[in-house]
Amino acid sequence: MSLDLISLENIQEFAHQYGYWAIFLGILLENLGIPLPGETVTLVGGFLAGSDELSYWLVLSDAIAGAVIGGTCGYWIGKLGGWPFLLQVGKLFRISEERLLSIKEQFSQNAAKAVFFGRFFALLRIFAAPLAGIAEMPFGKFFLYNLAGATTWASAMVTLAFFAGRVVSLEQLVGWVSQFAIAALLILVALIVIPVWWESRQVKRATGE
Repeated sequence: MSLDLISLENIQEFAHQYGYWAIFLGILLENLGIPLPGETVTLVGGFLAGSDELSYWLVLSDAIAGAVIGGTCGYWIGKLGGWPFLLQVGKLFRISEERLLSIKEQFSQNAAKAVFFGRFFALLRIFAAPLAGIAEMPFGKFFLYNLAGATTWASAMVTLAFFAGRVVSLEQLVGWVSQFAIAALLILVALIVIPVWWESRQVKRATGE
């Protein structure tokens, strides 16, 4: 997909032309794994609502609906076919099935947190729902956390753009949110990788002794 196609200018143009459908479909498709900037789409919707071009409540409803439906589809994709696919990927990267089962178990223990808080991280927003399906998280529990996460995330993004968009440009607002998202993602990766690295080092040290 061309980067020009998903530029801020083109997202604004789509939103102007297709209104609420552009916001709903943009967020829905991102949650289905298509590389669309759902966060930017949501900010554009909130910004247009703040400019009285769209309704705040309809933009918010679109954002929540797109996120919930997309997440639900992602869950069932993971539930019905995610594990066989993951095993094939594991073979490609020489990751044993035992190791994948261990990762699956670890994710299962934290699936609710991943589904809820994953909304605020670009990569987790795409992969948390399918991973919850793979981890066999009960659908009722998934739906509640998916709905809560989608509502919290959409409310924060739309409301931020609605009010902040009146005092700063949309480009500046999107830039600030993108920088925050990158920083948050780096912190999240560090919180996951460092403990795993430390545990591996301790095991090697104990084995050596």
